Amino acid sequence: MLSHFHYREIKNNMINQEWDFDFYYKQNKYKGKYFKDGSITWYHQGAGDMEEKEQKFLEDCVHDLMLYHVYEEH
Repeated sequence: MLSHFHYREIKNNMINQEWDFDFYYKQNKYKGKYFKDGSITWYHQGAGDMEEKEQKFLEDCVHDLMLYHVYEEH
């Protein structure tokens, strides 16, 4: 379960949209950049060491949270 998810818009124009995000997972802080196309660039130092299954889970969670917070109207 992710906790303390935060995001911040860093670029928003007709061509490109980008957001920085961070959260905690298993007592580790993860950071990254989320792009309009759904791709993610990880800033977390240990992100390259994540198992593929765990990375997929975290990317799915971030994607769902970004859809909820950015794209859905509340």
